[in-house]
Amino acid sequence: MEISTIPAEEYVAAVLPETHALWGGQRDLATYANDFRAVADSTYGRRRRFTVGVRDGGSIASSCKLYDREFRWGERSLRATGIGAVFTPPALRGRGYASAMLGALLDQERAAGRDFVFLFSDIHPAFYERLGFTTLPSRILTLRAASLDGTPAGAVQLSEADWAGVRRCSDALEAQRPWGFKRTPLIWDWIKRKLTAPGPASTQPVNLAIKRDRTILTYVIGRRVLEADAFVFDDFGFNGDEGRARLPALLRSAAGDLARVSGWLPPPVAREALPRGSVRARKSEITMFACVSPLAVAWRRAFAADPAAGRADPLWEADHV
Repeated sequence: MEISTIPAEEYVAAVLPETHALWGGQRDLATYANDFRAVADSTYGRRRRFTVGVRDGGSIASSCKLYDREFRWGERSLRATGIGAVFTPPALRGRGYASAMLGALLDQERAAGRDFVFLFSDIHPAFYERLGFTTLPSRILTLRAASLDGTPAGAVQLSEADWAGVRRCSDALEAQRPWGFKRTPLIWDWIKRKLTAPGPASTQPVNLAIKRDRTILTYVIGRRVLEADAFVFDDFGFNGDEGRARLPALLRSAAGDLARVSGWLPPPVAREALPRGSVRARKSEITMFACVSPLAVAWRRAFAADPAAGRADPLWEADHV
């Protein structure tokens, strides 16, 4: 079965009205469509085919989005493809269209010299396992805000001018990790679009940093969720021992008077900067990888044998596609 590119406006008209209830959150359809267009029209979205699928008599039978990423393992680089928003219209389900599409995509990425394909399963991970994907640790960390350093943090709101400093701070942390996704300027543009997009009215964005002079020592990007009585972090970083030491106070400041701080269990090095807390498996957004090169298979074996894999998760929430 042939994979074809779905033009952006055809995807908006044929797919987004169907997926709005699944992934639109509290956005109306127009906002949901405009957010899609913003990514599709960005330099990152145009880097490769963004929306693809298979057809039945000219109609879209199954579709998904593709994201181009680069993964670092020590000094080695692996080429990765992210798959998001896999969708088959209800009337066409049970005919094998999604399986055929994903199988063809794996063959396509292998032939193109990619190393692995990844996705985040919201339902039925076993479906993807049958196609060759394996499940990686996918957990939620929850901390009592009162367990964090209550010393006044001196936190300031992140401004537009601070994003270059956020990137440098993130790079300093990522350099300490044995592996992880690279965050190029294009990736940071995409991440910034996601993390600064308006959320539900019931949430309050909170993006803070602690600085020394003009240098960001540590930052956190997230939102206060009143219904959950929690500050939920999407991403954080720190630079050096001073930044690491001041991160807990920054998270406490971000929580304000809320009782908890939570988010995806952070990757190694970042995880060790936080108290033990409560850890539980995620029921959605489950990280899954399919290795399509010998180098990726070698990384997967190394990851499985690493004791840190049991204490931390491999990816940030900001890597979600």
